[in-house]
Amino acid sequence: MFQKGQILFAPMEGITNSLYRRVVYDLYPEWDYFACDFLRIPTTSQYPKKHLIKHFGREHLDGPFKDKTMYQVLTSENAKTKETIIDLNQLGFKWIDLNLGCPSKTVVKNHGGSYLLKTPKILDRILGEIRQNHDKFFSVKIRIGFEDDSVFEENIKLFSKHQVDAITIHGRTREELYKGKANWDYFKKAKEFTDIPIIGNGDIWTISDISNCYSYTDCDSLMIARGALKRPWLAKFYYQNIKETEENSKAEIKSYLFKIHEEYLRDEIKEKKILSFLKGLVRYLFDDLTSGEVLKRTCLRSQSLKEFLKIIETL
Repeated sequence: MFQKGQILFAPMEGITNSLYRRVVYDLYPEWDYFACDFLRIPTTSQYPKKHLIKHFGREHLDGPFKDKTMYQVLTSENAKTKETIIDLNQLGFKWIDLNLGCPSKTVVKNHGGSYLLKTPKILDRILGEIRQNHDKFFSVKIRIGFEDDSVFEENIKLFSKHQVDAITIHGRTREELYKGKANWDYFKKAKEFTDIPIIGNGDIWTISDISNCYSYTDCDSLMIARGALKRPWLAKFYYQNIKETEENSKAEIKSYLFKIHEEYLRDEIKEKKILSFLKGLVRYLFDDLTSGEVLKRTCLRSQSLKEFLKIIETL
């Protein structure tokens, strides 16, 4: 399971579905852990187990990939948390992660994600329900607070109370969304309150960022989100000590996008949907390339999957 010094591919809603994770795992098995995008636990009827399996990806239930993937859940005060966690535990998922960082208006409106950071009493009960019904690895992914960091220390101590196994900290409040620079000081600060392993998250884009974050904060591991979309090969280059150049970046982009196209076609995904997904990925991929902005605009204007792939072929 989890060890110090690992690099984790973050859960991202609408992106890290089972098919996408399979592609990245096949190309870049150097990532130590992956995560499914969050399962929104309902407040009315309980999900059947087959839905929990489908969300994770039935094809990942057997083999080593299951053990390399955390199952992230998003819940709220009146949701069927206990029942869902019992089912996930019975299905043999070894790592459950609680999303306490999602800043979306819809999630916050429904009192989930980062909203729970400002309600320690409700959070206390939810943590207890999960810990009491999941006997394996249990982590939380948080922001430093909602409007501010006034309950940051209280929440860290609350995680200790419930014997949480790891805490991923995104160095912004919910109100900051993704503005400014993530404050890595909170990774260091958390270690003053707890012995729980701290996983740093936020504005980790390059190999240098990985090294700098470790040396500056002494955090235990790192989770990378937007940086992993920009450089899905980042863990490979970090562990293999590969110096990034424009030439090898272009080569990685081509193999990555063509692999997604190939696998999505194999799963009989419609071309229009594949094109939409690929366009979403180029939001970050070309940032550091010469004429990258022009290349991005050209891709986004493409009217067909064939046209899009033809542009990528020219890299």
